[in-house]
Amino acid sequence: MLTRLKVSGFKNLVDVDVRFGPFTCVAGANGVGKSNIFDAIMFLSALSEKPLIEAAMSVRDEGGRAADVRRLFRRTGDDYADTMSLEAEMIVPHQGMDDFGQKAEATITTLKYSVILSYRQDNNGGTQGGLELHKEELAHIKLSDARKHLRFKKSPNWLQSAVRGKRTAFFISTEGDGADRIIKMHQDSRSSNIKSWGRGRGRSFPAASLPRTVLSTATNAAENPTAMLVRREMQSWRLLQLEPSALRRPDDITAPRRLGPDGSHLAATLYRLARNNRNTEKETDAATTAQVYSEVANRLCELIDDVQEVRVDQDEKRELLTLEVVDHAGTSHPARSLSDGTLRFLALAVLGMDTEEQGLLCLEEPENGIHPERIPAMIHLLQDIATDTDEPLGPDNPLSQVIINTHSPAVVSQIPDDSLLVAELKEIVDKGKRFKRLSLSCLDQTWRTEAPGGMRVVSKGKLLSYLNPIRPESGIDEWRLIENTKRKTRKRRRVVDRADIQMMLPFAEDKR
Repeated sequence: MLTRLKVSGFKNLVDVDVRFGPFTCVAGANGVGKSNIFDAIMFLSALSEKPLIEAAMSVRDEGGRAADVRRLFRRTGDDYADTMSLEAEMIVPHQGMDDFGQKAEATITTLKYSVILSYRQDNNGGTQGGLELHKEELAHIKLSDARKHLRFKKSPNWLQSAVRGKRTAFFISTEGDGADRIIKMHQDSRSSNIKSWGRGRGRSFPAASLPRTVLSTATNAAENPTAMLVRREMQSWRLLQLEPSALRRPDDITAPRRLGPDGSHLAATLYRLARNNRNTEKETDAATTAQVYSEVANRLCELIDDVQEVRVDQDEKRELLTLEVVDHAGTSHPARSLSDGTLRFLALAVLGMDTEEQGLLCLEEPENGIHPERIPAMIHLLQDIATDTDEPLGPDNPLSQVIINTHSPAVVSQIPDDSLLVAELKEIVDKGKRFKRLSLSCLDQTWRTEAPGGMRVVSKGKLLSYLNPIRPESGIDEWRLIENTKRKTRKRRRVVDRADIQMMLPFAEDKR
């Protein structure tokens, strides 16, 4: 669970310091940099498992393509920043499995991971260039500090189950300067041949020549269980970009049983959930399968009324799995005939039922394809995916988290007030050149303002632009001049201009 993110020098993120709860909504106009927050999170996730250059190339640019490494750095005019820094505070699960199936147990679950990267010109004359690791650290956060900084609403039982352990030394540290920089991975095994945690021999790496982060090499539960669990946590951070074409496709019977980032394998994932009997390893009975399908159907009823059943049809001859929705008349509607909004809602409903899914889920504009009246149902579904902080962590309440972004007034008006972050562009001057950076603010009298170093409070005027986005025009003549011409055209009455509509608007102008 990502509890705090600090970024500087990455795209238009300069001195960004933001805290997250189980559910967070970032609202802002197009082009302010909301998606850059997701890109920074996904970049950190990629650094936990890929070489530096591959992690950089996995980050999208403005056109959705793989990014030019140089363009990941803050740009002012034609100049780029020399370095970027990223820091993530997180809570990790207390236990997990390494790549070899060995059980790992964290010595402490509250941790801070940070990296500083610089751009390195290609010495062979190429234009791509690369990245150099200047600093990498993985440190513990004292339990007293963690409890002080975690201000979102939570029960003592949840806090006790999530925040635990003890540590006094670094897990990963950087020593030295310049070409002599060394990054060390310290052992934290509880093996009897190590007298003191964090003081085992560990491993050392020359920073200047590292092709990847040291964290990405932490795969051994015997020597580095905590670092390995941090790596697992960061690998679980996902960006969902649900594509209707992927959601509509039937699955081969051998397809992966996990929902893809684009929504692919929806049928196969639901099929696996329906066939998975938690009580026995024997073949699942029909009652268990029906119960899973019934839960999905009940959730979908919150979005559309005419739902009797949701199921996965198995075509034995073609070896295909097809998701179907059956209405109250008994008519079956395959996924290819369902609306975009219905498919997105279904994908999230299935994801929320999958106890194997945990970690951070980033989702852009979840309101797409959803009727305004049904947006509360979508928000309720997303909040249910996140961990329930009223109950202790467990198999049915994993350490899951949801962050969404939006520019929809309907979403902003419906989410809990302490879950809202408002994104704006603020202008600064750097080296005599003007630069617009992302600025985040929150509502007053919420937990973010009470946390140490509380966040800036959003202005009421900015908030009202979401709550009352359509203001009736007043004092405009019936005829208007077309811009850059000498022609006039008659102004046609809009829906919002009707007198019987204006009187119902929440902040209608007084025309007396």
